[in-house]
Amino acid sequence: MSFAKAQDLIRLARLAATRRTGIGLDEICEEFGVSHRTAQRMTDALETVFTNVEAVDGDDRRRRWRVADPMLDRLQTRQETAVEALEIAGRTARGDGRLRHAAALEDLRDGLLARLTPKDALRTEADVEAVLLAMGSVTRPGPRVNLAPAVLDAVIEGLRGPFRLRVRYRDEVAPERIIEPHGLLLGHRSYLVARQPARGEDMLNFRMDQILSAQTLDESFSLMPGFSLEDYAAQSFGVYQDPAQYDEVIWRFAPHAAARAAEFCFHPKQTVEVQEDGGLIVRFHAAGWLEMAWYLYQWGDAVEVIAPEGLRTLVEHHRRSDFGALP
Repeated sequence: MSFAKAQDLIRLARLAATRRTGIGLDEICEEFGVSHRTAQRMTDALETVFTNVEAVDGDDRRRRWRVADPMLDRLQTRQETAVEALEIAGRTARGDGRLRHAAALEDLRDGLLARLTPKDALRTEADVEAVLLAMGSVTRPGPRVNLAPAVLDAVIEGLRGPFRLRVRYRDEVAPERIIEPHGLLLGHRSYLVARQPARGEDMLNFRMDQILSAQTLDESFSLMPGFSLEDYAAQSFGVYQDPAQYDEVIWRFAPHAAARAAEFCFHPKQTVEVQEDGGLIVRFHAAGWLEMAWYLYQWGDAVEVIAPEGLRTLVEHHRRSDFGALP
């Protein structure tokens, strides 16, 4: 068996041991990027090398493999990638003000390092630091609004319950609001998606940077039946929701910008059409004209708004031809 195949077999054994229901052929194909036949050969090798492998046929008539009491924790494989991923996620969480998540990720990272020998731990930390220093994306360049960690912690606790929240806005003389949190939209501006029973059943967006204080109440509530944060977020281009602006959006990218535009996903439910002249039409349904205008500006005159008319009017006199590069 080659060294690479041995590594894959150890990884497969770990997956089969740590997943409660084991692992099936389709998951092996996805995890290792192999064909169905290769996945079958890998499970044959798993059963040959390990004596404590169980093959179980589920209700869906698909076979899954489990490794019972594997003692695989004694096989210490290199952890650089896992430590890198946890470090990046931890720094991102801390930058967002999610201190609780950052602390949990740092504990996981430290736990991985503690399982290594001092020599391997020192080498892993050095390798990880070298990678992180070379990854500018970890610092998340560009402007963003800072969130208050105490407010974010209260919101996360409310979402976990779910529990009602008592919130108070900055510079607001109105009484405190009691709201029912359903989700959090993170972006250049972050919004808490919640119902405010005193104002009806509609979902509202509350700007996180404008919340002065938030308190998790010992009051549970029922989530709106059928509510999906993914579907709710898809109603807008960015994070701003405006039902009056929700409509079909059509952008046409010029032939010289079409290839570059095709590399972007502007909206999770977009469709694209290549034009005879080499241009590209992008269609989706969303609201938030102002956020669209902010984004479209950087494309200069390489993009034309076909619809809606309100957005077309908003950007009409701001399309420049002197930008030296495309986004």
